[in-house]
Amino acid sequence: MPKKKTGARKKAEKQKERQKEIKAAAESRSIVQQPCNVLMECDKCQRRQKSRAFCYFCQSVQKLPVCAHCGKSKCMSKTGDCVVKHTGTFATGMALVGAICDFCEAWVCHSRKCLTTHACTCPLTDAACIECDRGIWDHGGRVFKCSFCDNFLCEDDQFEHQASCQRLEAENLKCASCNRLGQYSCLRCKICFCDDHVRRKGVKYPKGEPIGCPKCSHPTKETKELSMSTKTIAYGKVSSAMYGDDDDGAYGGYYYDEAVGSSAYYEEDSVVSGSDDEEEEEGSEDGDSTEDADLSNSVAKTLSLAS
Repeated sequence: MPKKKTGARKKAEKQKERQKEIKAAAESRSIVQQPCNVLMECDKCQRRQKSRAFCYFCQSVQKLPVCAHCGKSKCMSKTGDCVVKHTGTFATGMALVGAICDFCEAWVCHSRKCLTTHACTCPLTDAACIECDRGIWDHGGRVFKCSFCDNFLCEDDQFEHQASCQRLEAENLKCASCNRLGQYSCLRCKICFCDDHVRRKGVKYPKGEPIGCPKCSHPTKETKELSMSTKTIAYGKVSSAMYGDDDDGAYGGYYYDEAVGSSAYYEEDSVVSGSDDEEEEEGSEDGDSTEDADLSNSVAKTLSLAS
């Protein structure tokens, strides 16, 4: 018969389970809730930006730095794992600072745990925007992740990217390996897969979990659950002579400008509008008429003198 658990043992097991839950919750936090990606307001220029060691706009040091790993702005531990001992006093301001992270550009406190673990587990490592390819040091805003393709996004492109993320690079919803309708879609590769080709041979997939993409291993989603759109191509009538075809020997072409309301002729690097041609023709006609008038006047004078 097993021994009866004592009160102290029950308390220790509950505390151990609670610590596991806290650790799992910390690892599963979204990137917006991370201490290194919180919103900060500069003390001097009053501009909002991502939490960083120096202001992105005026390069000033903040009065109350926040740790990028644990998120605290005051160290109250008297006998903790602090590298810089401060017995009997609380450390705030620059006394709290221990280092600057190269990835998130934020302060790290002088705790030994934060100094040794933050650089390896920084959530903003290689956090370059998928749209503009800017890193942490190139923009002052916070970093987000797309809810569909799970790529990094800057604060300027997050809404525009997520509005157009559910779009395939193909012209239809058919499987990339066969001609059947794709039941699963990878939002990172922008490819559809049928039920047979989404599963790789020799790989066991656990029940209840999404199937990984055969190409990038990103979790796929069912196409019917998404509002997927396909790639569209806008066809238009363009003259080949407009761009200069060497085979035909043509180096120009005509086109119509709706804004101006006149036609124009395109020839290599020069464009002569139709309205300019009409003005030149009118000017030449006026010149011819004046020449004819002068000639008739001179003939009349010679005839009067002869008589």
